[in-house]
Amino acid sequence: MREIYLDNSATTRVDPEVQQLVVECMDRNYGNPSSLHRKGLEAEKAARHAREQIAATLKVDPKNIIFTSGGTESNNNALFGVAYSARRSGKHIITTELEHASIASPAAFLEELGYEVTRLPADARGVVKLDALKKALRPDTILVSVMAVNNEIGTVEPVAQIAQLVHAANPKTVFHVDAVQAYGKIRLRPKQTGIDLLSVSSHKFHGPKGVGFLYCGDNVRMHPIILGGGQQMDRRSGTDNVPGICGMGLAAEKADRSLNQNLAHVNELHERFCEGIHAIPGLSINGWDETADPEAGQPGSPEREAFLTRRVPHIVSVSVDGVRAEVLLHALEDKGIYISAGSACSSNHPAVSRTLKAIGVPERLLDSTVRFSFCDWTTEEEIDETLTALRGILPALRLFVRK
Repeated sequence: MREIYLDNSATTRVDPEVQQLVVECMDRNYGNPSSLHRKGLEAEKAARHAREQIAATLKVDPKNIIFTSGGTESNNNALFGVAYSARRSGKHIITTELEHASIASPAAFLEELGYEVTRLPADARGVVKLDALKKALRPDTILVSVMAVNNEIGTVEPVAQIAQLVHAANPKTVFHVDAVQAYGKIRLRPKQTGIDLLSVSSHKFHGPKGVGFLYCGDNVRMHPIILGGGQQMDRRSGTDNVPGICGMGLAAEKADRSLNQNLAHVNELHERFCEGIHAIPGLSINGWDETADPEAGQPGSPEREAFLTRRVPHIVSVSVDGVRAEVLLHALEDKGIYISAGSACSSNHPAVSRTLKAIGVPERLLDSTVRFSFCDWTTEEEIDETLTALRGILPALRLFVRK
Protein backbone atom coordinates (compact mmCIF):
# COMPACT_ATOMS: atom_id res chain seq x y z
CA MET A 1 0.00 0.00 0.00
CA ARG A 2 1.48 3.32 -1.03
CA GLU A 3 1.38 6.36 1.25
CA ILE A 4 -0.48 9.56 0.40
CA TYR A 5 0.73 12.35 2.64
CA LEU A 6 -1.73 15.26 2.88
CA ASP A 7 -0.57 16.77 6.18
CA ASN A 8 1.99 19.18 4.79
CA SER A 9 0.92 22.04 7.03
CA ALA A 10 2.07 19.94 9.99
CA THR A 11 5.40 19.22 8.36
CA THR A 12 6.86 18.55 4.94
CA ARG A 13 9.21 15.85 3.80
CA VAL A 14 12.79 17.09 3.62
CA ASP A 15 14.05 17.80 0.11
CA PRO A 16 16.69 15.22 -0.98
CA GLU A 17 19.23 17.94 -1.84
CA VAL A 18 18.65 19.49 1.56
CA GLN A 19 19.15 16.11 3.23
CA GLN A 20 22.44 15.68 1.40
CA LEU A 21 23.65 19.14 2.41
CA VAL A 22 22.76 18.56 6.07
CA VAL A 23 24.77 15.32 6.11
CA GLU A 24 27.71 16.99 4.37
CA CYS A 25 27.69 19.79 6.93
CA MET A 26 27.70 17.27 9.77
CA ASP A 27 30.71 15.62 8.16
CA ARG A 28 32.69 18.68 7.03
CA ASN A 29 31.51 21.76 8.94
CA TYR A 30 31.34 20.16 12.37
CA GLY A 31 33.31 22.91 14.10
CA ASN A 32 31.74 25.29 16.58
CA PRO A 33 31.02 28.49 14.60
CA SER A 34 32.10 30.56 17.61
CA SER A 35 35.57 28.98 17.64
CA LEU A 36 38.44 31.01 16.19
CA HIS A 37 40.31 28.14 14.52
CA ARG A 38 39.85 27.05 10.92
CA LYS A 39 37.12 24.47 11.60
CA GLY A 40 35.13 27.06 13.50
CA LEU A 41 35.56 29.62 10.74
CA GLU A 42 34.41 27.07 8.15
CA ALA A 43 31.24 26.42 10.13
CA GLU A 44 30.65 30.14 10.61
CA LYS A 45 31.08 30.73 6.88
CA ALA A 46 28.53 28.02 6.06
CA ALA A 47 25.98 29.52 8.46
CA ARG A 48 26.66 33.00 7.08
CA HIS A 49 25.93 31.77 3.55
CA ALA A 50 22.59 30.36 4.72
CA ARG A 51 21.76 33.68 6.37
CA GLU A 52 22.45 35.42 3.06
CA GLN A 53 20.27 32.92 1.17
CA ILE A 54 17.35 33.52 3.53
CA ALA A 55 17.76 37.30 3.54
CA ALA A 56 17.70 37.32 -0.26
CA THR A 57 14.25 35.68 -0.29
CA LEU A 58 12.88 38.52 1.87
CA LYS A 59 14.95 41.33 0.28
CA VAL A 60 16.42 42.27 3.67
CA ASP A 61 19.88 42.65 5.18
CA PRO A 62 21.37 39.35 6.43
CA LYS A 63 22.08 40.93 9.81
CA ASN A 64 18.32 41.12 10.38
CA ILE A 65 18.00 37.31 10.45
CA ILE A 66 18.11 35.58 13.86
CA PHE A 67 18.36 31.80 13.78
CA THR A 68 16.06 29.93 16.19
CA SER A 69 14.89 26.38 16.85
CA GLY A 70 11.69 26.96 14.85
CA GLY A 71 8.40 28.84 14.67
CA THR A 72 7.46 28.40 18.33
CA GLU A 73 10.71 29.89 19.58
CA SER A 74 10.54 32.70 17.03
CA ASN A 75 7.02 33.59 18.15
CA ASN A 76 7.95 33.40 21.82
CA ASN A 77 10.99 35.58 21.17
CA ALA A 78 8.83 38.16 19.48
CA LEU A 79 6.19 38.41 22.20
CA PHE A 80 8.35 38.11 25.30
CA GLY A 81 11.27 40.04 23.82
CA VAL A 82 9.17 43.07 22.89
CA ALA A 83 7.01 42.89 26.03
CA TYR A 84 10.07 43.04 28.25
CA SER A 85 11.91 45.72 26.25
CA ALA A 86 8.90 48.05 25.93
CA ARG A 87 7.29 47.51 29.34
CA ARG A 88 7.99 51.09 30.41
CA SER A 89 6.20 52.43 27.33
CA GLY A 90 3.07 50.37 27.86
CA LYS A 91 1.67 46.94 28.55
CA HIS A 92 -1.02 46.65 25.90
CA ILE A 93 -0.73 43.91 23.27
CA ILE A 94 -3.06 43.19 20.36
CA THR A 95 -3.42 39.81 18.72
CA THR A 96 -6.36 37.88 17.20
CA GLU A 97 -8.77 35.08 18.06
CA LEU A 98 -7.20 32.97 15.29
CA GLU A 99 -3.60 32.64 16.41
CA HIS A 100 -1.51 29.52 16.72
CA ALA A 101 -0.85 28.23 20.24
CA SER A 102 2.72 29.58 20.12
CA ILE A 103 1.20 33.07 20.08
CA ALA A 104 -1.96 32.44 22.10
CA SER A 105 -0.16 30.77 25.01
CA PRO A 106 2.56 33.43 25.47
CA ALA A 107 -0.14 36.12 25.23
CA ALA A 108 -2.12 34.42 27.99
CA PHE A 109 1.02 34.13 30.13
CA LEU A 110 1.76 37.83 29.66
CA GLU A 111 -1.74 38.58 30.93
CA GLU A 112 -0.83 36.74 34.11
CA LEU A 113 2.18 39.06 34.42
CA GLY A 114 -0.04 42.15 34.24
CA TYR A 115 -0.12 42.90 30.53
CA GLU A 116 -3.43 43.65 28.81
CA VAL A 117 -4.20 41.61 25.69
CA THR A 118 -6.85 42.50 23.11
CA ARG A 119 -7.89 39.67 20.78
CA LEU A 120 -9.37 40.83 17.50
CA PRO A 121 -12.36 39.02 15.94
CA ALA A 122 -12.52 37.79 12.35
CA ASP A 123 -15.18 37.39 9.71
CA ALA A 124 -16.61 34.10 8.42
CA ARG A 125 -13.58 33.58 6.17
CA GLY A 126 -11.07 34.20 8.93
CA VAL A 127 -10.07 37.71 7.88
CA VAL A 128 -9.20 39.95 10.82
CA LYS A 129 -11.64 42.83 11.20
CA LEU A 130 -9.70 46.03 10.54
CA ASP A 131 -12.34 48.23 12.18
CA ALA A 132 -11.79 46.33 15.41
CA LEU A 133 -8.04 46.89 15.07
CA LYS A 134 -8.51 50.64 14.62
CA LYS A 135 -10.60 50.80 17.79
CA ALA A 136 -8.15 48.66 19.76
CA LEU A 137 -4.98 50.63 18.98
CA ARG A 138 -3.90 52.90 21.85
CA PRO A 139 -0.90 55.07 22.76
CA ASP A 140 0.28 52.33 25.15
CA THR A 141 0.00 49.53 22.55
CA ILE A 142 3.51 48.11 22.36
CA LEU A 143 2.95 45.12 20.09
CA VAL A 144 0.50 43.83 17.46
CA SER A 145 0.86 40.19 16.40
CA VAL A 146 -1.12 38.72 13.48
CA MET A 147 -0.47 35.55 11.49
CA ALA A 148 0.08 35.96 7.75
CA VAL A 149 -1.69 32.74 6.74
CA ASN A 150 -4.09 30.83 8.95
CA ASN A 151 -2.82 27.34 9.69
CA GLU A 152 -6.30 25.73 9.63
CA ILE A 153 -8.19 27.36 6.74
CA GLY A 154 -5.45 29.06 4.68
CA THR A 155 -6.73 32.65 4.89
CA VAL A 156 -4.18 35.28 3.87
CA GLU A 157 -4.46 38.18 6.29
CA PRO A 158 -4.15 41.78 5.01
CA VAL A 159 -0.81 42.34 6.74
CA ALA A 160 0.15 45.37 4.64
CA GLN A 161 -3.05 47.18 5.65
CA ILE A 162 -2.59 46.12 9.26
CA ALA A 163 0.98 47.43 9.27
CA GLN A 164 -0.17 50.75 7.87
CA LEU A 165 -2.86 51.13 10.53
CA VAL A 166 -0.50 50.12 13.34
CA HIS A 167 2.30 52.49 12.41
CA ALA A 168 -0.06 55.35 11.61
CA ALA A 169 -1.48 55.10 15.11
CA ASN A 170 1.94 54.85 16.77
CA PRO A 171 5.25 54.49 14.88
CA LYS A 172 6.82 52.90 17.97
CA THR A 173 4.33 50.01 18.10
CA VAL A 174 6.01 46.81 16.90
CA PHE A 175 4.16 44.77 14.29
CA HIS A 176 4.91 41.04 14.38
CA VAL A 177 3.78 38.51 11.77
CA ASP A 178 3.71 34.75 12.27
CA ALA A 179 4.64 33.66 8.74
CA VAL A 180 5.13 29.97 9.49
CA GLN A 181 2.36 28.91 7.06
CA ALA A 182 3.08 31.74 4.61
CA TYR A 183 6.79 31.52 3.88
CA GLY A 184 7.42 29.74 0.59
CA LYS A 185 3.76 30.07 -0.41
CA ILE A 186 3.35 33.84 -0.82
CA ARG A 187 5.87 36.62 -1.42
CA LEU A 188 6.95 38.29 1.80
CA ARG A 189 8.72 41.65 1.83
CA PRO A 190 8.94 42.81 5.48
CA LYS A 191 10.61 46.18 4.85
CA GLN A 192 8.24 47.15 2.04
CA THR A 193 5.19 45.94 3.92
CA GLY A 194 6.00 47.49 7.27
CA ILE A 195 6.56 44.24 9.17
CA ASP A 196 8.94 44.66 12.10
CA LEU A 197 9.24 41.02 13.18
CA LEU A 198 8.52 37.88 11.15
CA SER A 199 8.62 34.23 12.28
CA VAL A 200 9.45 31.26 10.04
CA SER A 201 9.96 27.51 10.57
CA SER A 202 12.14 25.43 8.25
CA HIS A 203 10.18 22.19 8.24
CA LYS A 204 7.16 23.81 6.59
CA PHE A 205 9.00 24.19 3.24
CA HIS A 206 11.01 20.97 2.88
CA GLY A 207 13.75 21.97 5.31
CA PRO A 208 14.88 20.12 8.44
CA LYS A 209 12.99 20.22 11.74
CA GLY A 210 14.29 22.02 14.81
CA VAL A 211 15.44 25.17 13.03
CA GLY A 212 13.81 28.44 11.98
CA PHE A 213 14.43 32.15 12.00
CA LEU A 214 13.07 35.47 13.14
CA TYR A 215 13.41 38.55 10.95
CA CYS A 216 14.05 41.55 13.20
CA GLY A 217 13.89 45.05 11.72
CA ASP A 218 16.61 47.61 12.35
CA ASN A 219 14.68 49.74 14.81
CA VAL A 220 13.14 46.95 16.89
CA ARG A 221 14.24 46.69 20.51
CA MET A 222 13.81 43.12 21.64
CA HIS A 223 15.25 41.64 24.82
CA PRO A 224 16.70 38.13 24.26
CA ILE A 225 14.87 35.35 26.06
CA ILE A 226 17.73 32.84 25.70
CA LEU A 227 20.79 34.11 27.54
CA GLY A 228 24.27 32.67 27.60
CA GLY A 229 27.29 33.06 25.37
CA GLY A 230 25.95 36.06 23.46
CA GLN A 231 25.86 34.45 20.02
CA GLN A 232 24.10 36.20 17.12
CA MET A 233 25.07 39.66 18.37
CA ASP A 234 23.59 38.96 21.83
CA ARG A 235 20.12 38.42 20.32
CA ARG A 236 19.91 34.65 20.84
CA SER A 237 22.55 32.71 22.74
CA GLY A 238 23.47 29.10 22.05
CA THR A 239 25.73 27.28 19.61
CA ASP A 240 24.33 27.59 16.10
CA ASN A 241 22.77 24.45 14.61
CA VAL A 242 24.96 24.71 11.51
CA PRO A 243 23.69 21.62 9.60
CA GLY A 244 20.06 22.63 10.22
CA ILE A 245 20.75 26.25 9.32
CA CYS A 246 22.48 25.27 6.07
CA GLY A 247 19.64 22.93 5.16
CA MET A 248 17.12 25.68 5.86
CA GLY A 249 19.08 28.11 3.69
CA LEU A 250 19.01 25.79 0.70
CA ALA A 251 15.33 24.91 1.25
CA ALA A 252 14.49 28.63 1.44
CA GLU A 253 16.36 29.39 -1.78
CA LYS A 254 14.64 26.55 -3.63
CA ALA A 255 11.18 27.47 -2.31
CA ASP A 256 11.63 31.08 -3.35
CA ARG A 257 12.92 30.18 -6.80
CA SER A 258 9.98 27.89 -7.60
CA LEU A 259 7.24 29.76 -5.71
CA ASN A 260 5.16 30.81 -8.73
CA GLN A 261 5.40 27.40 -10.40
CA ASN A 262 4.50 25.59 -7.18
CA LEU A 263 1.60 27.95 -6.49
CA ALA A 264 0.09 27.30 -9.93
CA HIS A 265 0.37 23.54 -9.38
CA VAL A 266 -1.20 23.58 -5.91
CA ASN A 267 -3.98 25.90 -7.12
CA GLU A 268 -4.95 23.21 -9.64
CA LEU A 269 -4.92 20.57 -6.89
CA HIS A 270 -7.05 22.79 -4.65
CA GLU A 271 -9.74 23.25 -7.31
CA ARG A 272 -9.76 19.54 -8.21
CA PHE A 273 -10.06 18.57 -4.54
CA CYS A 274 -12.81 21.09 -3.72
CA GLU A 275 -14.90 20.00 -6.70
CA GLY A 276 -14.58 16.42 -5.50
CA ILE A 277 -15.55 17.32 -1.94
CA HIS A 278 -18.74 19.03 -3.14
CA ALA A 279 -19.77 15.83 -4.89
CA ILE A 280 -19.76 13.88 -1.60
CA PRO A 281 -22.88 14.34 0.57
CA GLY A 282 -22.45 15.76 4.06
CA LEU A 283 -19.11 17.52 3.47
CA SER A 284 -18.53 21.27 3.61
CA ILE A 285 -15.47 23.45 3.11
CA ASN A 286 -14.56 26.13 5.63
CA GLY A 287 -13.04 29.44 4.56
CA TRP A 288 -12.20 29.87 0.90
CA ASP A 289 -13.51 27.85 -2.02
CA GLU A 290 -13.26 29.21 -5.56
CA THR A 291 -15.35 26.32 -6.93
CA ALA A 292 -18.52 27.30 -5.04
CA ASP A 293 -18.22 30.89 -3.82
CA PRO A 294 -20.22 33.35 -5.99
CA GLU A 295 -17.65 36.07 -5.24
CA ALA A 296 -14.89 34.01 -6.86
CA GLY A 297 -15.91 34.89 -10.41
CA GLN A 298 -15.24 32.79 -13.48
CA PRO A 299 -11.91 31.05 -14.15
CA GLY A 300 -9.47 33.49 -15.71
CA SER A 301 -11.47 36.56 -14.69
CA PRO A 302 -9.97 39.44 -12.67
CA GLU A 303 -12.41 38.56 -9.87
CA ARG A 304 -11.09 34.99 -9.74
CA GLU A 305 -7.46 36.12 -9.73
CA ALA A 306 -8.14 38.53 -6.87
CA PHE A 307 -10.04 35.86 -4.96
CA LEU A 308 -7.15 33.40 -5.20
CA THR A 309 -4.72 35.86 -3.59
CA ARG A 310 -6.85 35.95 -0.44
CA ARG A 311 -6.03 32.36 0.49
CA VAL A 312 -3.23 29.87 -0.03
CA PRO A 313 -4.33 26.74 -1.90
CA HIS A 314 -2.23 24.46 0.27
CA ILE A 315 -4.85 24.13 3.02
CA VAL A 316 -8.44 22.87 2.83
CA SER A 317 -10.58 22.60 5.97
CA VAL A 318 -13.42 20.11 5.58
CA SER A 319 -16.26 19.51 8.02
CA VAL A 320 -17.73 16.01 7.87
CA ASP A 321 -21.26 15.93 9.22
CA GLY A 322 -21.87 12.85 11.35
CA VAL A 323 -18.26 11.68 11.70
CA ARG A 324 -15.75 12.71 14.34
CA ALA A 325 -12.45 14.04 13.02
CA GLU A 326 -10.25 11.48 14.77
CA VAL A 327 -12.39 8.62 13.48
CA LEU A 328 -12.02 9.80 9.88
CA LEU A 329 -8.31 10.47 10.35
CA HIS A 330 -7.64 6.88 11.44
CA ALA A 331 -9.95 5.40 8.81
CA LEU A 332 -7.95 7.20 6.10
CA GLU A 333 -4.71 6.22 7.80
CA ASP A 334 -5.71 2.56 7.39
CA LYS A 335 -5.71 3.25 3.65
CA GLY A 336 -2.29 4.94 3.77
CA ILE A 337 -3.69 8.49 3.60
CA TYR A 338 -2.41 10.94 6.19
CA ILE A 339 -4.31 14.11 7.17
CA SER A 340 -4.76 16.22 10.30
CA ALA A 341 -7.59 16.59 12.80
CA GLY A 342 -6.36 20.10 13.63
CA SER A 343 -3.12 21.88 14.36
CA ALA A 344 -0.51 19.15 14.78
CA CYS A 345 1.37 21.28 17.30
CA SER A 346 -1.57 20.88 19.68
CA SER A 347 -2.46 17.27 18.90
CA ASN A 348 -1.52 16.03 22.36
CA HIS A 349 -3.85 18.55 23.98
CA PRO A 350 -7.20 18.21 22.18
CA ALA A 351 -9.30 21.37 22.37
CA VAL A 352 -11.90 23.15 20.33
CA SER A 353 -10.25 25.06 17.48
CA ARG A 354 -10.01 28.80 18.10
CA THR A 355 -10.17 29.42 14.37
CA LEU A 356 -13.28 27.33 13.72
CA LYS A 357 -15.09 28.99 16.61
CA ALA A 358 -14.00 32.46 15.47
CA ILE A 359 -15.36 31.98 11.94
CA GLY A 360 -18.68 30.60 13.18
CA VAL A 361 -18.49 26.91 12.27
CA PRO A 362 -21.62 25.23 13.76
CA GLU A 363 -20.98 23.61 17.14
CA ARG A 364 -21.92 20.14 15.91
CA LEU A 365 -19.07 20.32 13.36
CA LEU A 366 -16.32 21.62 15.64
CA ASP A 367 -15.04 18.12 16.44
CA SER A 368 -15.91 16.84 12.96
CA THR A 369 -13.49 18.97 10.95
CA VAL A 370 -10.27 17.78 9.34
CA ARG A 371 -7.48 19.52 7.46
CA PHE A 372 -6.05 18.38 4.16
CA SER A 373 -2.83 20.17 3.24
CA PHE A 374 -0.90 19.86 0.01
CA CYS A 375 2.58 20.74 -1.21
CA ASP A 376 4.36 21.02 -4.53
CA TRP A 377 5.05 17.26 -4.46
CA THR A 378 1.36 16.33 -4.16
CA THR A 379 -0.08 14.82 -7.35
CA GLU A 380 -3.49 14.80 -9.03
CA GLU A 381 -3.53 11.01 -8.69
CA GLU A 382 -3.18 11.34 -4.92
CA ILE A 383 -6.07 13.81 -4.83
CA ASP A 384 -8.28 11.45 -6.84
CA GLU A 385 -7.38 8.43 -4.68
CA THR A 386 -8.19 10.40 -1.53
CA LEU A 387 -11.60 11.42 -2.87
CA THR A 388 -12.31 7.82 -3.85
CA ALA A 389 -11.37 6.68 -0.35
CA LEU A 390 -13.67 9.27 1.22
CA ARG A 391 -16.60 8.16 -0.93
CA GLY A 392 -15.96 4.57 0.09
CA ILE A 393 -15.53 4.90 3.86
CA LEU A 394 -17.94 7.66 4.91
CA PRO A 395 -21.19 5.63 4.63
CA ALA A 396 -19.75 2.98 6.95
CA LEU A 397 -18.36 5.52 9.42
CA ARG A 398 -21.70 7.24 9.71
CA LEU A 399 -23.17 4.03 11.08
CA PHE A 400 -21.18 4.72 14.23
CA VAL A 401 -22.38 8.28 14.85
CA ARG A 402 -22.05 9.20 18.50
CA LYS A 403 -25.53 9.69 20.00
